[in-house]
Amino acid sequence: MIREATPDDVPVILAMIGELAEYERVPEAAQATEPQLTAALFGPQPAVFALIAEGDGVPVGFALWFRNFSTWTGTHGVYLEDLYVRPEARGGGHGKALLAALAEICVARGYERFEWPVLDWNEPSIGFYRSVGARPMDEWTVFRLTGEALHNLAGSSRVNGA
Repeated sequence: MIREATPDDVPVILAMIGELAEYERVPEAAQATEPQLTAALFGPQPAVFALIAEGDGVPVGFALWFRNFSTWTGTHGVYLEDLYVRPEARGGGHGKALLAALAEICVARGYERFEWPVLDWNEPSIGFYRSVGARPMDEWTVFRLTGEALHNLAGSSRVNGA
């Protein structure tokens, strides 16, 4: 069963984010807090959304996503930030059900793109994504600014009130 997350799900989502960070070999990267996640998901202007996969009434996975926008198509899309299914529930169709629910959101809302990143070494996930028809974007590399580099660039801004 797939359902929208509720505020009561925040602790389990946060726990699964930690499990995902362990799986992706960067446990120290998972620094989000319950108040941050609660505000992002359920504050006055939610910036992200989450779906919960349940098995026997217990949360076993989640998908955290937000809307993006394509200037080329002139439409929004779904950017899947995290998809995670607990090891004991893998192979039960929960990951595919989460992806299908997000694809349904795209189609129902007229969104033309559904995108997400995957680590190059994560062959099980790559194989799974290919099995549902997803393809990697050749010739594209994701760039990221964080920490000191982010602050240095922000300090060079000439925008008033930024």
